[in-house]
Amino acid sequence: MKWLTTFFLVACFLAPQKNNGEALPGKLPHARVNSAGMAGIPAGTYHCFLRRKDQPATVKVHAFLLDVNAVTNGEFLEFVKANPGWARSKVSHLFADAGYLKQWAGDYEIGNDKIKNSPVTNVSWFAANAYAKWKGKRLPTLAEWEYAAAAAPKGMAQGARLTRIILAWYDHPNPVDLPRVRSTYQNTYGLYDMHGLIWEWVQDFNSVIIQGDSNSGGTNVSSFTCAAGSLNSANKEDYAAFMRFAFRQGLQARYTIQSLGFRCAKDY
Repeated sequence: MKWLTTFFLVACFLAPQKNNGEALPGKLPHARVNSAGMAGIPAGTYHCFLRRKDQPATVKVHAFLLDVNAVTNGEFLEFVKANPGWARSKVSHLFADAGYLKQWAGDYEIGNDKIKNSPVTNVSWFAANAYAKWKGKRLPTLAEWEYAAAAAPKGMAQGARLTRIILAWYDHPNPVDLPRVRSTYQNTYGLYDMHGLIWEWVQDFNSVIIQGDSNSGGTNVSSFTCAAGSLNSANKEDYAAFMRFAFRQGLQARYTIQSLGFRCAKDY
């Protein structure tokens, strides 16, 4: 994938302004986790991890709701049954590549009881977006996901400990049968598996990336907030952040990957 050649041209990892990656104090929602299994994420102010010198150093993220865990195979099966156009044999090749739901036994059969409660993967951005709309939700923005994922593991300091968790995951290939959701750490927002289980789609996954490589002779810089420009990084040693954005750089909306799933967000 092209992202390997553009590793240091990724953009705008949103890291917290203070407290080693934790959100600034703000007005917390009344219920941290609601009956629908969504956690209330408070508003906060963040420093851009990587930004152009002519861009503001901080961005604001409004309070929102985020699924406590990633969508599972079992949950996605219910969506497919209700929306047959997203069945494996019927989905348009414009919306998903040939690997779509390849771990399932058939259109309406997972076939492997071990993964019913594991995160659904091999789903395209289009499929994830359709599922979110069906549930009356949406995909989180890149800023929202990074914001929520920066929270400390529950009962642990954020800093180096979270970095070690992420890098340990990067260092080992995922098993064929993914573990069930909520099998890794829970963070202080009540969210499970933000790191350590799968990669996750976001709404604007490629909106802040320099498109271009050494063979193209040029770049095409997106005009979104915190788009890439120079390597004005707050922490050039945050290898995990670079890896996440480099991974997103190589994605297209129809791609399906064995380690890529999603969770949903919702406005208050």
